[in-house]
Amino acid sequence: MIETSKQIEITVKKERQKLFNFIRKNVPVKEDAEDILQDVFYQFASGIEEIELFEKISAWLIKVAKNKIIDFRRKKREKPMSSFKVSIPDEESNDTISLADILPDLSSLPDEIYWQNQIWEEIEDALEEMPPEQSEVFIMNEFEGLSFREISEIKQVPVNTLLSRKRYAVLFLRKYLKNLYEELKNNV
Repeated sequence: MIETSKQIEITVKKERQKLFNFIRKNVPVKEDAEDILQDVFYQFASGIEEIELFEKISAWLIKVAKNKIIDFRRKKREKPMSSFKVSIPDEESNDTISLADILPDLSSLPDEIYWQNQIWEEIEDALEEMPPEQSEVFIMNEFEGLSFREISEIKQVPVNTLLSRKRYAVLFLRKYLKNLYEELKNNV
C-alpha cells in the first residue's frame, strides 16, 4: 500500500503539467480542464493495481484524458437544439443568425430527438474534419462562450487571425451541413 501511494504521488508530480497542457488544448475553460485532470488522476489512483506497465503510464493517462474530454463534450451537447445558438454571419445582409434560425423547426417532427442527435453528430464530424485551428476557435467561441479577446490571450494569436479562422469554420460548417439541412427540409 505504501509503495502504491508512492507510485501515485511520483506519477502525479511527473505527469501533471504535461497532462494538464494536453487537456487545456482541448478544453479551453481552465476550471473544466482542472476537473477533467482530477477525474483522470482519480481513475488512475482507483485502478493502479490493474496497470501492468508503468513505463507506458503516460500513454494510458493521455488515453483516459481523451475519453474524459469526449465525455465532457457529450455532456455539453445534451442541451436541446432550441437552446443552442451559434452565430453565423449571413452573407447577404451581414447580420448574424443562429443555427436554430437556419435549421427547420424540429418540434413538429415525431422523431425530434433522432434529428437532434443527427445534427450534433454532423457538427462533431464537421469539426473533426476541418483544420484544428479553425475548429478550436469555433468551439471556444460558440460552445465555451469565450470572446475572441479571451481566446487571443489563451492561444497567443491575434484577434483578426481568430476571426478569420472562425469565418472559415462557419463556411465549412455551412457546406458540411447542407445535405442534412436539405434532408430535414424534406421531412418537415
